[in-house]
Amino acid sequence: MQFDQLLQYALSGLSTGAIYALIGIGFSIIYNATGIINFAQGEFVMLGGMLTLFFLELLKLPIWAAIPCAVAAATVGGILFERLAIRPLRQATPINLVIITIGGSILIRGLAMLLWGKDTHAIPPFSGDEPIAIGGATVLPQHLWILGITVIIIAINKFYFFHTISGKAMRACAYNRRAAGLVGIDVRRMVLFSFVISSAMGAVAGIIVAPLTMVAYDVGGMLGLKGFCAAIIGGMSSGISTVLGGLILGVLESLGAGLISSGYKDAIAFIILLLLLFLRPQGLFGKAESERV
Repeated sequence: MQFDQLLQYALSGLSTGAIYALIGIGFSIIYNATGIINFAQGEFVMLGGMLTLFFLELLKLPIWAAIPCAVAAATVGGILFERLAIRPLRQATPINLVIITIGGSILIRGLAMLLWGKDTHAIPPFSGDEPIAIGGATVLPQHLWILGITVIIIAINKFYFFHTISGKAMRACAYNRRAAGLVGIDVRRMVLFSFVISSAMGAVAGIIVAPLTMVAYDVGGMLGLKGFCAAIIGGMSSGISTVLGGLILGVLESLGAGLISSGYKDAIAFIILLLLLFLRPQGLFGKAESERV
């Protein structure tokens, strides 16, 4: 095995892992604020790509205008999901909440199929498709967009949670929701904020990966599961642990596809997930009781 090949696999895996990290952080934010594993998170990834296609092709907006419109529309979808599916539930059990999110995922996927059909669609790359040589490997400009946007979003996420009042309030809810309510924090509003942030991050992930993988109504399911795997690796933390979990998963997946067979690409993520759930359920980087935000 030559070094150039390993470098190629590693670079491809890092860009894929960055997508998993963004999706995983969305899982973690909602889990920390509500205790819910939101299995509809992958559908907001799909909506990001499909809504961008809608604004590009039907409304004829330039891509720099279509992207924020798509993120805003997906975020509105996240708000509606929280208001209509999550907030009305009173003292629901965890399994009921999981079933609700799975039902929401099926509903969103079905609506997307009715609106956009079953065809696979392409979104143009942000800055051309001329490969860039790095060492002995080559990457597309879209890979650099993915890595750059991921770094920016993670930095904004970190600033929000540690240097804004609402971010600190969300962290307080993550530690102890009842105590946060007793000191005057509106817990329900923090839950809504968690869905706003996670749906927006999911939409961004779907938009930046769409020029590479294309987009269809059913792409969210697999991406969502792999983002969930990244969150599990990071111990359901919305910090750097989940980012590392996503990058590790992406690199291992790329190496497995290149060195073994591309047919095992998806299986690698689920093998890692099962091993972690059995051997280290607190996550690869977490302690027995880890900080969740």
